[in-house]
Amino acid sequence: MAGSGVWKHWTNEQIVRFQLFQDKLCMDFSRFHEAMEKVLDRPIWTHEFAFNDKLKEEYLGVKEKPSMEEIINLIPEEKRIIIKINPQQ
Repeated sequence: MAGSGVWKHWTNEQIVRFQLFQDKLCMDFSRFHEAMEKVLDRPIWTHEFAFNDKLKEEYLGVKEKPSMEEIINLIPEEKRIIIKINPQQ
């Protein structure tokens, strides 16, 4: 399906409604990522795609948008590197 390019003519909503519920990627990831951000009206961090059920719940309106803390907490603590920059220094 990815090679057919049929998805290139779909709206953001059509892309999300289709791809979010597939087990395999059927289009360019960058296009799916872009559509997700437009439809959910927020930045989607790449690691969030590993938690597809949470994205589905948000899309279906079962769950509200996650906070930045919730998004960060999806990453195991031992794998996190967070740099806080103080603009006053």
